[in-house]
Parts: sequence; structure tokens; C-alpha cells
Amino acid sequence: MTTLRRIKSCSGFTLIELITVIVLVGILAAMGGAFISRPVEGYVALSRRVELVDSAEGALRRMQRDIREALPNSVRISGGGKTLELLHTSDGGRYRAQGPGDILDFSNPADTGFDILGTLNASPAAGSWLVIYNLSDQAATGNAYLANADNRFAVDVGASTVNYLQYLPKAPPAAFPLPSPYQRFFLVDTPVSYVCDLGANTLTRYDGYVISPAPVLGGGDLVARNVTGCDFSYQAGTSQRAGLVTLKLTIEEDSEKVQLLQQVHVVNSP
Repeated sequence: MTTLRRIKSCSGFTLIELITVIVLVGILAAMGGAFISRPVEGYVALSRRVELVDSAEGALRRMQRDIREALPNSVRISGGGKTLELLHTSDGGRYRAQGPGDILDFSNPADTGFDILGTLNASPAAGSWLVIYNLSDQAATGNAYLANADNRFAVDVGASTVNYLQYLPKAPPAAFPLPSPYQRFFLVDTPVSYVCDLGANTLTRYDGYVISPAPVLGGGDLVARNVTGCDFSYQAGTSQRAGLVTLKLTIEEDSEKVQLLQQVHVVNSP
């Protein structure tokens, strides 16, 4: 008896068909990558520029905040426009010039206290300085930057309140040299400097150092990295016109560069 077997034919892809599919998939992948890569590269570049702009704007906003709180006529530029310094005020007000009450007597070297017209925001903090009628960082009188400035006295924080200000006498005793036309006084807590180091590509903020004509800076706080250019300038105003500080800052990273300019008005009426 003869047994018949039915042989089924095998089905599948041939080698040529597999190679053809691989080539076609490769072509489609290359075309898809070309369409996708440009938007991705654009997104990455845009994100990098946004970060640079945010870094530069943050640095300029911090500088602007300090400049607006500067003691009148205390902004000064050095280092070829790479360093900006100011005396930072923590509070201020008007002193009593006429009675009744405790007036500030400019003719009496022994007078070391006065009533405040109104109130301070808070009692003076330790290390505060009282400054009246600051004129210039170059003047021989009315210059709060001098080591023994005639218009700057240390505040006696233990005897001072929000309504009354007591300050420590000088040796030998001396009174403030000039009264303010507006009866203004200011409390200074610290000098502040912004230093642009193009060698290290950084912008650094310094504070808490001793007030002096040539300050010695200690450790500072990094404000911005990748700084490739900066230029600070100051146009002094008058008692009727505010001064103008111009800040230029350039930050560059991975061939992306952003340059921002900010101008800040400074009240110079002492």
C-alpha cells in the first residue's frame, strides 16, 4: 500500500526582500531625523539663550536694587568701568532742626542725639552709621568714604529707638560740618561693590567690609558666570536732577551671546 505525503511549501522573506526593507527603513529614518533634528536644535539653542538672558537680567536687577538704596553721592566707578561701589542705606528720615524737642545742634560738638520727625522702619541695627549731607566721594568734607569722615558718626544702637537717634561722639569732639537743606539723615549699614573679572569671567558682589577711600574686599558672592564684557558708568546729577548709572553686561556660553543695558536713576539730594 502506497502512502502519499503532502509536502507543504515553506513561505517567508527572501534575503533580497530583507535588504530592501532595511534600506527603505534607513532612508525613512534619515529623512525623519532631518525633519526632527532642526526643531530640537532650535529648542536647545532657545533654551540656552533664555538662560543667558535670565542670568544677565537677574544680575542687573540685583545691582539696580542696591543702587536705588545707595547713599546720595556715594556711587563711584573704578577699574576702567569694571567696578561699581556704593554705600548702602538701611533707613533714613528727617532730624528735628527747631524746637520744641531735642534738635540736632550743628554748632555744638557735644550734641550727640536728636528727635526723628516721624519714625524709622525699625531700631538701628548694630554697626549702623549716621550720615548727614554727603557731597562727594572726592571732597575733603562731606565725604562719607573718608576713614574719619566728618559727616559720618557711629550710631549708639543701645540708646537709639525708632523715634530718637543717639550717636557716638568723635575724639576730639566735633559736630556735623553742614546741615542738610531738607533736614535729611541716612543710616548706612555697609559698603557694597560689584566687581567684573573678565579673567575669571565672573561678576561678584562684595559687602560687609570697612568703609575707606581704597577698600579691601574680602570674600564675595558670585552674581553671574560666563561674563565676557561689562561696562559701568555714572553721570552725577545735582540736587535738582537725579544721577544716572549705566550698566552694560555681556554673557556668552557655547557660541550664544547676550548683551543687556540697564540705566538706573539715583537720587542725589542729600
